[in-house]
Amino acid sequence: MAERALGEPLHAPVIDWFDENARDLPWRRPEAGAWGVMVSEFMLQQTPVSRVLPVYEQWLARWPRPADLAREAPGEAVRAWGRLGYPRRALRLHGAAVAITERHGGDVPADHAQLLALPGIGEYTAAAVASFAYGQRHPVLDTNVRRVLARAVTGVQYPPNATTAAERRLARALLPDDEGTAARWAAASMELGALVCTAKNEACHRCPIAARCAWHLAGKPEHDGPPRRGQTYAGTDRQVRGRLLAVLREAPGPVSQAALDRVWHEPVQRARALDGLVADGLVEPLPGGRYRLPLT
Repeated sequence: MAERALGEPLHAPVIDWFDENARDLPWRRPEAGAWGVMVSEFMLQQTPVSRVLPVYEQWLARWPRPADLAREAPGEAVRAWGRLGYPRRALRLHGAAVAITERHGGDVPADHAQLLALPGIGEYTAAAVASFAYGQRHPVLDTNVRRVLARAVTGVQYPPNATTAAERRLARALLPDDEGTAARWAAASMELGALVCTAKNEACHRCPIAARCAWHLAGKPEHDGPPRRGQTYAGTDRQVRGRLLAVLREAPGPVSQAALDRVWHEPVQRARALDGLVADGLVEPLPGGRYRLPLT
């Protein structure tokens, strides 16, 4: 197939570059195991490595195996999540730990279908764990990989806002046939997107495949697709939710409505944010207008 012919010249230079330039990250070390890989994948979604590292280390020190986390109340996962953002990920990771403990004897399954069946695990995370933890052959399509493929193969500056079927087909077609090489390619192409083929200020002079990159060879044409989504935070419900959760995380017990009211000046937005936290299962309302992190 044409895509396979395109992919083969990319594999060796990118993997060789990775061998020389990969960051020494704790979830890449053998001692991390599949659970360490899974925890990192949950934490790294929409969150930079620099913010994840200290929380990851504390998390694995406290809960070195899924069963250790499963024994705790889900609210403790939310508390330990700290300020990583998108705290529903903490609840999903707790739910996955419970399922791993109950269904798989406390060991993260190696089978892709069994990974996908865990609560809170989508196609990307299942493929990432199967590939990075177990050396299997799966297309691992995060934002960084999608950007590398968009530029190197498709010849455009940015991938679509949401992953498309065409991107999935391309990623599958570009996979090396050998399982170990495919897993290495997945990690290497992701690292290339994170360190060199970045969203802004890409370092093409350091790229091992610049001479083969369709976008670079075309003169790096500007993006002409739909506007790229920007992330705003200040003044949003996300900011209010974060402030409310911070009060609950730091409190040793239930918190009064009055204490929560002090975190944000606008009552309608504050109430909407608190209602959303309750609806998402991140906060538990109690009689007497008090709130706590969830126990069940």
